[in-house]
Amino acid sequence: MTRSEFVALLTSRLEGISRDKVDQAVDGIFSRIASGLAAGNRAELRGIGSFGTRQHTAHQGRNPRTGQSVAVRAKRVPFFRAGKDLRERVNQPKK
Repeated sequence: MTRSEFVALLTSRLEGISRDKVDQAVDGIFSRIASGLAAGNRAELRGIGSFGTRQHTAHQGRNPRTGQSVAVRAKRVPFFRAGKDLRERVNQPKK
């Protein structure tokens, strides 16, 4: 599901709220999660999972096309860990 499909789904379920308002709300939620991660915090959505960051150290990589050695800088990368409820729901047999 894309972001625009998600906004359209929410708009159809929330009668009386315009698509623009739903879009602003979704944008605000995603923006807040991203700024929290950038600040080094984690974001937990109960029943869904949590977003966090992991630190990757600097290392020597290799360009797969040329085989040339490349220095890769240290960086933080975002990750998502699915919660127990979401994992169980995904693994339920189809009805």
